[in-house]
Amino acid sequence: MTSTLLCAALVVAALLAPGGTARAGEGHDHGSEAPAPAGAALPRFAAVSEVFELVGVLDGRQITLYLDRAADNSPVRDAAITLEIAGRPFKAEAHGDAEYEVVLPEAPAPGVLPITATVTAGDELDLLAGELDLHAPAHAEAAAPARATRVYAAWFAGGIAMLALLGWGARRALGGHRVRNGAAA
Repeated sequence: MTSTLLCAALVVAALLAPGGTARAGEGHDHGSEAPAPAGAALPRFAAVSEVFELVGVLDGRQITLYLDRAADNSPVRDAAITLEIAGRPFKAEAHGDAEYEVVLPEAPAPGVLPITATVTAGDELDLLAGELDLHAPAHAEAAAPARATRVYAAWFAGGIAMLALLGWGARRALGGHRVRNGAAA
């Protein structure tokens, strides 16, 4: 009976033990370079019309704008773009190839900012509207503690199961008989 108890305890311990690291097989190695760090994406907005698609990416006080044609997604060069952010106008300057830039006097405060863009490209004039949401994702702060709680709960449940199994095995090993101290039958 003690060998059954020992085998049961070893099986439970093996099931609860953390797994080792996975190794890539031959021909499946992806190099030794470190993976790129994953972080939060920069806040962005999109404004779309039948003619243009405008995407803005906020990095501190700088907004980088990408303007494309809606029909074929080709970049629009040499356009004049004016952004109105929360009621204040800002003229975009050409920056690089088919990119535009607006530098704000100060970083925007958290909240939802309405953005209106006036785009002039050749004979085309269009008005686009979007919103820039500067709130942090609500689920990001709660995700880590919730995962840790689930891990601890799983380990606790496994420990209770192991104790129950050990108690059951000990009872079987003793044959289910109770030992009485000092009592005469």
